[in-house]
Amino acid sequence: MSLLLSCQSVSKAFGAAPLFADLSFGIAAGDRVGLVGPNGCGKSTLLRLLAGLEPPDSGTRAARKLLRLAYVPQDARFDPELSVEDVVTAAVGEEPGDDPAARYARIGATLARVGFPDPRQRAATLSGGWAKRLAIACALVQAPELLLMDEPTNHLDVEGILWLERLLRSDAQAYLVVSHDRYFLENVATRIIELNPCYASGVLDHRGRYSEFLEKKDEVLRGQESYRDSLANRVRREIEWLQRGAKARTRKSSARIEAAAALQVEHASVAARTAARSAQLEFTASERRTKRLLVAEGLAARVGERTLFADLDLTLTPGMRLGVLGPNGSGKSTLLRVLAGELAASAGRVTPAPDLRVVYLSQQREQIDPATTLRRALAPEGDQVVFQDRPVHVAGWARRFLFSGPQLEMPIGRLSGGERARVAIARLMLQPADVLMLDEPTNDLDIPTLEILEENLLALPGALVLVTHDRYLFERVSTTVLALDGNGTAQPFADYAQWEAAQRARDAAATPPVAAARPAQPASAAKKRTYKEQRELSRIEADIAGAEAAVAACRAAIDDPAVAADAAALQQRYAELQAAEARVEHLYARWAELEG
Repeated sequence: MSLLLSCQSVSKAFGAAPLFADLSFGIAAGDRVGLVGPNGCGKSTLLRLLAGLEPPDSGTRAARKLLRLAYVPQDARFDPELSVEDVVTAAVGEEPGDDPAARYARIGATLARVGFPDPRQRAATLSGGWAKRLAIACALVQAPELLLMDEPTNHLDVEGILWLERLLRSDAQAYLVVSHDRYFLENVATRIIELNPCYASGVLDHRGRYSEFLEKKDEVLRGQESYRDSLANRVRREIEWLQRGAKARTRKSSARIEAAAALQVEHASVAARTAARSAQLEFTASERRTKRLLVAEGLAARVGERTLFADLDLTLTPGMRLGVLGPNGSGKSTLLRVLAGELAASAGRVTPAPDLRVVYLSQQREQIDPATTLRRALAPEGDQVVFQDRPVHVAGWARRFLFSGPQLEMPIGRLSGGERARVAIARLMLQPADVLMLDEPTNDLDIPTLEILEENLLALPGALVLVTHDRYLFERVSTTVLALDGNGTAQPFADYAQWEAAQRARDAAATPPVAAARPAQPASAAKKRTYKEQRELSRIEADIAGAEAAVAACRAAIDDPAVAADAAALQQRYAELQAAEARVEHLYARWAELEG
């Protein structure tokens, strides 16, 4: 495999704090890499460095000559006055000798693959999920040989993530993706690179799926712990020798004294590197014994003429963990806001228990002034916070969320996205809750913090309402599932697996399998058919021929240069082709049914 991109001994620091140092690795054609690591270790910075958008402090980045590289940032920004089609057209660019018809055909084909229903929609009106799809379309339209993506699953709903998984498996030639979604990594990555100061080289590179990487990581860390313990024993022996007194030491070489000092330094370095660091999350729960915390009856919400959900009855009880699923725009956040009392329902009512304490973390999270220091963000009134009725010094509270003492005076605006997410959770945890409502709490959280969050949500004595695109957390935490379709239906499921099975059944029903050949007709079949079925069978071959002719016509229309030059027309032709192919499949399935 040819090498596409490499970095050799690269280092990068943010102010006085080093992000990574002496880092070396390469990406070859066909590589499908997942980049992981704790918040603040420099994953996004490394991605920008690989994309050529930011220089290293030292070391070199080398790309193959004429490499087509595309980069999807964590939070893409678009000109709000431009349409979706204009944004993608700008991403393609123009070069001398380009064929305009071919360029516009590529734009239309890309928008069709990504699934935009209206290419003329203004970018400013897109939801977070569709804005993420637009950023991905801007990368795909460049036909990259190497695709770099920073947290592409953020803001995508579960169906959007499944779509992205299919896209990467089938279309991308090589890619490196930063993600904390464990199912996503397992499904799309065949090589995992972890940036983490706990490793001697600062990085662990393993070829294999994410689950195999976890086994390798465990083996490496156990080896480091064994080495650390061995060093500790040697240091203890050397200290005992040094403490025997000056008379004993005069008979020894000065080289051993120097070696003992170096051994102590090495042990301190290894011990600091291998010390387990994870955020200490523990939600403050009330002592309420009420069995019915919140009751919703006949609940409905509408946006204009559209009904998001209707006739919804729901009772939250202690220990209940409700997971809410649905595509972007289906009303998940609206439902949480209605239950939390932040938004009035269009119909029905919500009855909370007396003095019910509801804590709600919105998807946007609270906006903290970027100039505010970490100290004032965590403790606005002084140097202490009150957690579980006990005062805690702000420095100790910050350490629970992996912040060091010097960071207390750092402005919030200089923190990474994951660090800002931890600040939001730190503030949230100070509020006692009977009902905890979390809207996409996993955005920007690293995997170790996600694991701690899971454990604490499982131990929560009150009720939980959870919206998340992290399927692993959703499946592990939720005790019951409510699925919204955005068209008025709210359907309960026992768990995520049952919902997933229902989705597969729905997709299978929408696209019946094509019969490989005309089935043999049983001798008694003609006697069992009704007159109407017999007439349908007699003309079904002609119907299939007509449907297949329609498919051929649709394909010819897509290849028409006049259509290829019009992105909107090309989008319409793709939709017609899909409908025609579905018609053919349906007719073959019906033919098999009638003859069987």
